[in-house]
Amino acid sequence: MVALIPYVTTGDPDLPTTAEALKVLDSCGSDIIELGVPYSDPLADGPVIQAAGCCYTLIGKGDQF
Repeated sequence: MVALIPYVTTGDPDLPTTAEALKVLDSCGSDIIELGVPYSDPLADGPVIQAAGCCYTLIGKGDQF
């Protein structure tokens, strides 16, 4: 069996864009959508995911998901 499992960094570049991306991915037949929540010390993530979270503007602002 093969599954389509895209990964999206929550809030990259902003929450409205993330919400729209989730709708598109769902309508395109994604089996599972993995949401990454950026944090201040992403050492376990690879360089692409680190770059997506590096400019994340909600960290420290108290915004809620």
